[in-house]
Amino acid sequence: MAPKYADNFYEPLTEDVEDLLGRFQQKDSIRFDDFSAIWRDMRFSDVFLGIFGMGEMRKFCKVAMITAAKYFLPPYCFQIRVGGLYLIYAFYHTQLVTPPVQIRLALRDWDYVQKFLQDSMGCGHLDVVYIYRKLVSSKAFHYTAIPHLLTFQKPKRPQKQKVCSEMLARATAVKELLSEDYLEEVTNIQNRYEKMKQDLEEVRHQATMTHIQFTSRLKGTLTEFVTWQQNTFHQTNNEDKEKPIDEEDSRSRATLLASIKKKSYGKREDHRSKSRRHRQEVVQSSSSGPEQEHEGADLNPGRPLSLRARTWKTLGKNTEQSELAPWLLSAPDHEGVPLRQKWQGRYKQ
Repeated sequence: MAPKYADNFYEPLTEDVEDLLGRFQQKDSIRFDDFSAIWRDMRFSDVFLGIFGMGEMRKFCKVAMITAAKYFLPPYCFQIRVGGLYLIYAFYHTQLVTPPVQIRLALRDWDYVQKFLQDSMGCGHLDVVYIYRKLVSSKAFHYTAIPHLLTFQKPKRPQKQKVCSEMLARATAVKELLSEDYLEEVTNIQNRYEKMKQDLEEVRHQATMTHIQFTSRLKGTLTEFVTWQQNTFHQTNNEDKEKPIDEEDSRSRATLLASIKKKSYGKREDHRSKSRRHRQEVVQSSSSGPEQEHEGADLNPGRPLSLRARTWKTLGKNTEQSELAPWLLSAPDHEGVPLRQKWQGRYKQ
């Protein structure tokens, strides 16, 4: 059967893309030559093979473009975003449909793309800017208002895609404070402040606006925070990858759910309506004999007796099962019991 792709993403394709970008991240490089070598080694262009029908092929190409564009935008780090841009370029030039499927670039993402290009130009990564301009010149981008196509058959609750934590961009503001230029500037300001305090004898001992050895204490605190952030990040990744499953916890959870369901169903049966309970008891009494009627009457003393039970009680008859025919209302005391006459057909005039 033909594969049924999701509205925006396809999980097996996402796993392969993350494998490709993971290898590119291990290279610790953002050169296009390294990315193309990994692409050829994995033979990633074969993802478009084996799909029959141009409609199904175009649908898969849209899914591939959306999946690649996801890694080109935040919150991923700079290297993964570069890999996402290279992946868009590779998908666009290896797809097997004509005209080629374009990449939807929403208006809200335009600022992120421009800042990405400015950072690439500032760091001298000209191959990144070249690949982007090649896509623009090929008219590969489709500038839209929203990232996905708006249709009337969208699910009410769209599927949430899991974000690979190893590819996320961590906060670098703390690391920027550890630069030698910044610490040297703080040291110069501290020395100048102390010198001004010594020149003013009146406020030498009264004003203490800064800490002693502020630069060394700041460097130690920042180093400790960066170490804690790295340890916490790797520990979280290891816990997500290798999370043991305790059989006892699963069994206790299953037992707890079963007890909750049993209690809920029991309460549901107790709160039946009076009409339903009466109907059920009437059906049971009609299918049973007079003995079961009296037993039911003894069990429910507040309920009035039926007409037949009151008649038997008034006549003083025994409520045990009688040998008389059920259709005979009265019978003589002798043993001979008249038989029921058969119907002779039409009535005589």
